[in-house]
Amino acid sequence: MKKFRKVLDGLTTSSPGGTLGSPSYSSAAGTPTASTPREIDVQETLVSENFQLCKTVRHGFPYQPTALAFDPVQKIVAIGSRTGGVRILGRPGVDCYCHHETTAAVLQLQFLINEGALVTACADDTLHLWNLRQRRPAILHSLKFNRERITFCHLPFQSKWLYVGTERGNTHIVNIESFVLSGYVIMWNKAIELCTKTHPGPVVHLSDSPKDEGKLLIGFESGTVVQWDLRMKKVDFRIYYDEAIHSVSWHHEGKQFMCSHSDGSLTLWNQRNTARPFQITFPHGKIQKDGRKESCKPILKVEYKTSRNSEPFVIFSGGLSYDKAGRRPTLTIMHGKAITVLEMDHPIVEFMVLCETPYNNEVQEPYAVVVLLEKDFIVVDLTQSNFPIFENPYPMDIHESPVTCTAYFADCPPDIIPILYSIGAKHKKTGFSQKEWPITGGTWNVGSQTYPEIIITGHADGSIKFWDASAITLQMLYKLKTSKVFEKPKPGEVRGGDLVEEDPYAVQMVSWCPQSRIFCVVGISAHIILYRFSKYEANTPIVSLEVRLQCDTEEVLSPSETENQPCSPEPGSHSPVQASPGSGASEGVKDSIPCLKVKERPVRVPPGYQAELVVQLLWVDGEPPGQITSLDINSAYGLLAFGNSNGLAVVDYLQKTLLLCLSTLDLYGAADPYQRLTRSPRKNRQSTSDFCMRGLSSFYSDSKKRIRTSYQSLTELSDNQQSVDMERSKSPTSAESRENSFSRSRSSSVSSIDRETKEAVTTLQFGESYGRKGDAQPTPCLWVGTSLGVVLLIPMSVPTEEEERLEEPVTIGPGGAVLLMKGSILRLAFLDLAGAIIPGPHEVWRDPNGPEDPDRPRRRKLINFSPWSSQDGCAEGHLAVVCSERQAKVLLMPSQACLFVHNITESSFVLRADVVTACNSVCLACFCANGHIMTLSLPSLRPLMDVNYLPMTDMRIARTFCFTNGGQALYLSSPTEVQRITFSQDMCENLQEMLGELFTPIETPEVQNRGFLKGFFGGNAQNLDREELFGEASAGKASRSLAQHIPGQVGMEGMKAAAGGVVGDLARARIALDERGQRLGELEDRTAHMMTSAETFSKHAHELMLKCKDKKWYQF
Repeated sequence: MKKFRKVLDGLTTSSPGGTLGSPSYSSAAGTPTASTPREIDVQETLVSENFQLCKTVRHGFPYQPTALAFDPVQKIVAIGSRTGGVRILGRPGVDCYCHHETTAAVLQLQFLINEGALVTACADDTLHLWNLRQRRPAILHSLKFNRERITFCHLPFQSKWLYVGTERGNTHIVNIESFVLSGYVIMWNKAIELCTKTHPGPVVHLSDSPKDEGKLLIGFESGTVVQWDLRMKKVDFRIYYDEAIHSVSWHHEGKQFMCSHSDGSLTLWNQRNTARPFQITFPHGKIQKDGRKESCKPILKVEYKTSRNSEPFVIFSGGLSYDKAGRRPTLTIMHGKAITVLEMDHPIVEFMVLCETPYNNEVQEPYAVVVLLEKDFIVVDLTQSNFPIFENPYPMDIHESPVTCTAYFADCPPDIIPILYSIGAKHKKTGFSQKEWPITGGTWNVGSQTYPEIIITGHADGSIKFWDASAITLQMLYKLKTSKVFEKPKPGEVRGGDLVEEDPYAVQMVSWCPQSRIFCVVGISAHIILYRFSKYEANTPIVSLEVRLQCDTEEVLSPSETENQPCSPEPGSHSPVQASPGSGASEGVKDSIPCLKVKERPVRVPPGYQAELVVQLLWVDGEPPGQITSLDINSAYGLLAFGNSNGLAVVDYLQKTLLLCLSTLDLYGAADPYQRLTRSPRKNRQSTSDFCMRGLSSFYSDSKKRIRTSYQSLTELSDNQQSVDMERSKSPTSAESRENSFSRSRSSSVSSIDRETKEAVTTLQFGESYGRKGDAQPTPCLWVGTSLGVVLLIPMSVPTEEEERLEEPVTIGPGGAVLLMKGSILRLAFLDLAGAIIPGPHEVWRDPNGPEDPDRPRRRKLINFSPWSSQDGCAEGHLAVVCSERQAKVLLMPSQACLFVHNITESSFVLRADVVTACNSVCLACFCANGHIMTLSLPSLRPLMDVNYLPMTDMRIARTFCFTNGGQALYLSSPTEVQRITFSQDMCENLQEMLGELFTPIETPEVQNRGFLKGFFGGNAQNLDREELFGEASAGKASRSLAQHIPGQVGMEGMKAAAGGVVGDLARARIALDERGQRLGELEDRTAHMMTSAETFSKHAHELMLKCKDKKWYQF
């Protein structure tokens, strides 16, 4: 107890997680806990009004897509998903995501062509009308069907009447303007013959005839096709086929149509003879030896498009033979006698043929095919004979390999993006179509508040992708494959040291210094790769450094025995310890072997990031190395520090030596605050091995699996857990016991730590600080945070001269505990006495492979930010911000006095925390497991914002959530999509001008002049007055119980957007139209009543006339 107080002498705090003997307070806001020195006079400018949370933009491929639509005039595409989301894409920069209030799957999408509106049909049998004439689309109307299930929708061009087919086989008609049902209904029993004994099945197709708009073609699932005369309300013809129908497509003249069937056949029908098909083809069905056709898979969709200068195009998906097992999904293009089969990497969800004209009665002139796959989005060029695909300008390949970690860097050096782009452009794929991307709708301009932003994603296959995220767009810059550093196992070879069966190169975390361009990657196989950036090709060997970071203590040892058997020399030792592969391991026991084998020969590497050093942890007596939980690199010091559940290691990457390798217990020396007895890690051997054998590629497929994370809190999740926070809040054996263990473990009477697992190093931070209380000047230091809430400070001595730095060793002094906190330490940051962030010292980038200039020899140029460099005349010292899972504290250095403390959460715990800039100031941003996002002022730790943003339902968000400067953050909202958000009021206000416009005023193309002869012989389409047929005056009203009209609810963002400008006028106009429509409805009711009265009066007058017409005048 005396030793502990001596180590932490002078430290005061006000929370239960603080120093022993200190007073305990529980405050909602930041509480000063020590007398604040006079020289610390920070003028905090942030207030709650500076913060507002909103989503900015979503990148990536729509997860689980279900539907596709295209506006041929506006040239925008819409993609619906199984979770109720809709992505609308135009030219690069025009990318909008909107979501239904329910999570029902989107079944079908229909654009109101050139009207700036979209109709969505969802699996909950609801139709929605979206207004696309605003940057944030909003629902204007909804129509909920109560008694029937929606199966198909069709909206003719320039029509306001939507045909809706149902599961019962009925066809309803909806007025798009008012979103109410018409009384005109086509019942299934009237569409089929009376002698038919079976139900025709659901409606799978609806389309109006190109020749006559008054003819509606209805396709039923059973194989029945009916052409319904809308004017006469009768059937023109019926077609019966033995195989089920999946789709129907018209010839533009309206005399023929083609059907695709479940047996892999295509049937062509002529209206002159509907008794049998005009033509039956099995495109992929060959004749077998016995003379029979081989069975084929269903053709799910077919499109029949005509061209002026060539044969028609017949494009369909599916139809392959069942005998050809293992064949990939295909899209077949039949052009005349030529048949081209395009194999796809993923199943086809939907495809659409893009044509020059929006009119279905004109020559279509197809020029491209948009293909929506389960995990990709491609466009095929039909104008070239080899049918190449267009280069996709959207970031649709984020999920090319599952994303395992993310990093977000705002306000990067302006020259880094062009350099990365120029290097990455050399490795781009070729063979794309030379034509421009055909989806060119919308308008987008770079906003006024743009600055360089980069997003880095790590993947399960070991690849790293750098993305340009400036101006809320996302563009691929550069791709790095970390697997190229290692030897590939030969076929049939099984490596003895593998940690995981699959994805051994999966990326766990990254550390990047944009100024020096040094990049570090941590892999799941307990390895670290250090990269340097060069614009020149290199052929150099990769240095491998093997570290034995494992505690070899017995099951129960006294502290004295532990000191006699250290894992490595004392921190003050000047001789670095570097483990070498051992050869004395007993047979069958893995010992002193790494998980992967680094290439030994010199490797030719192209320009870009080039591997310089690989650090690998070794197996020890059959124990696998613990996965790395924390990492920090400093280019000015030339040091790399990392930690795991066993301890801490520091590497000098300039001299390629190991400086420090200590177990966590040895970091304390003789001043262990917990006075615990060490335990051998072999006790948990089975669970560790089982856990390590899991790959990360299946990580996102099942959120119930336990996923290894950097935090002790996340590794304690049970396998059947749905939410990170659920078990902590509901289970008395999780949250409560862990909370109790924190308080009890701080008592000197407890000899163990309530069966806690090994203490892991959870965060590391290099910086200029004060290693001891009496220091007058700052020195290089390493701050260490552990999973038990301990913060340690390790001073170092780093030679400053370049020659000395490469020859003299770095000296590491003895460290000590600075403070204790509740929960794992998540973030460490430094502020000067004015409250500004102190950037870490760094080296200015220089090309390691650049040509030597004899006049100007290359030397290391270091940028060092001392704690008082930004303060003239102020006292020496700086502030240290420490955030854990439960609370945050601000320390004054070098006195180590706790100035402010704030208990962030009691019922949950913090997953991510960072000190970032926002609104020209600095704040502490936190993301909790219960979905709350909070910001605290610095240094006073005043709560500024607390928003319940989203529930923590899966580990993906916890793994990938990260903050950055400018009040921004991102996370992986689905396995294929990255969601960016902002909590800055300024950015929320400027977001409208940063987003793209989905709708641009374009004149509708005129109908082609078909000529005198075609018009004379009936070639022109007959127009239909749908208002006369479907209006209430002639068709009456639909049953109220059939469907319920739901007015669109404008959210808070929509209300703010509608407060002024054109959107406000539109909103007011819509309200006025609704009121006018209501008044017109009342007027129609009164008019109908007057008409009824007039008819009654006329009837009585007629009867009276008949009664009196034969009477003489004198008979009255």
